[in-house]
Amino acid sequence: MIEEDTTTSTDLIEELSEKQVADEPDESADPAAWVESKIPPDLRERFEFISYRSAIAILGDAHRTEFGEILQALRDFRITTDIIRTAGGNESEIPKLISRTLRPLGWHETAIQGDLVIRKIWREAVGVGRKGQPLFEKREARLTREKFLDGHKVDYVKGKVAFDLEWNSKNQTFDRDLYAFNAFAQCGVVDVGVLLTRSASLDAVFRGVGPALRKDGSVELKKNGQPPATHEKYGASTTWMGKLLYRLNAGRNGGCPVLAVGITPACVIDWKATP
Repeated sequence: MIEEDTTTSTDLIEELSEKQVADEPDESADPAAWVESKIPPDLRERFEFISYRSAIAILGDAHRTEFGEILQALRDFRITTDIIRTAGGNESEIPKLISRTLRPLGWHETAIQGDLVIRKIWREAVGVGRKGQPLFEKREARLTREKFLDGHKVDYVKGKVAFDLEWNSKNQTFDRDLYAFNAFAQCGVVDVGVLLTRSASLDAVFRGVGPALRKDGSVELKKNGQPPATHEKYGASTTWMGKLLYRLNAGRNGGCPVLAVGITPACVIDWKATP
């Protein structure tokens, strides 16, 4: 007996997404010692840093000003349990904390567009010489594909460094970010990208705080009248380090070096883990 397949395409995407997790970087990542040599100890205590394709060396040696500003933005980054509990995702206070430091320093939301100009070149026979040999002349034609490159955007770009933040979006957003990083790099617009997201260790905070809050600070309620737990907002299929490492291990950043940065519980100023 053949059973009817009731699985939708959305179900399949979610099922595959659940399996696309990496617990740690693979051999394609840079040595941890490289990272430790470039990141101050106070920041290593509050964030996790994983470098791919020599991103940490490029940042620390070739783009020291921009790298220093990113490190300062991380140093200024402090969140509270109320921020975590409040609805809003990337439209909440989280990205504003980064913008508060980087925007005044000239980090701009940046998009790129480009036309592809193709030169078709050949040698065409135009006659015969005195000794019977064929004569050739160079010919050329041009083809322009307008907006061959279009729709790629990065939230923060300065100099030749790209930076982006993903707090609680669908994890497929990482594909968009890494594709944009690679497009910027292939065009020579940037040399390296930095991507900030949640560390897996934040799950302990999500499960240890009170129920989820509305934007006005009141407690959310489900249709059954019960308050939802905060950790329900931060599902396994959203943007967190395990989903990012899976993609970086698979090389989805293409030719763009990327430094992955994870927000840990040490960034939550009113959280204290119970023994």
